[in-house]
Amino acid sequence: MFRIEKRYIDDMIAHAREEAPNECCGFLAGKDGRVLQFYRGTNAEQSRYRYEVDSDELYRIHRECEERGWEFVGIYHSHPSTEAYPSPTDVRRASWPEALYFVVSLRDSENPDVRAYRIVDGQVSEEELEIV
Repeated sequence: MFRIEKRYIDDMIAHAREEAPNECCGFLAGKDGRVLQFYRGTNAEQSRYRYEVDSDELYRIHRECEERGWEFVGIYHSHPSTEAYPSPTDVRRASWPEALYFVVSLRDSENPDVRAYRIVDGQVSEEELEIV
């Protein structure tokens, strides 16, 4: 079970709503599995169906995390019109097996759904969230 503060869930949902109908993306950074910083990213793809974090932003965020002794605890993106489950493209492109992949679904815009997954070697397993 992964423990996460509600404010980070709210931040992901707000970002997803602002970027709709395109997918949004970003990072949750921290230490020892605890989120300490929320980073909004720019979806360089500007697409409804896929995301790619802007490379300059990714470099800047990664460097800042290294300087602070943080790691990527989570990577998030939205699905504006489909369920909160990694697509085949999401699974193929997952490159941080140690991080959780959060998917924000706006399929029901009144009740967004946020779920988290481990994606390792193409295998997807859902991680239960405890929102505090």
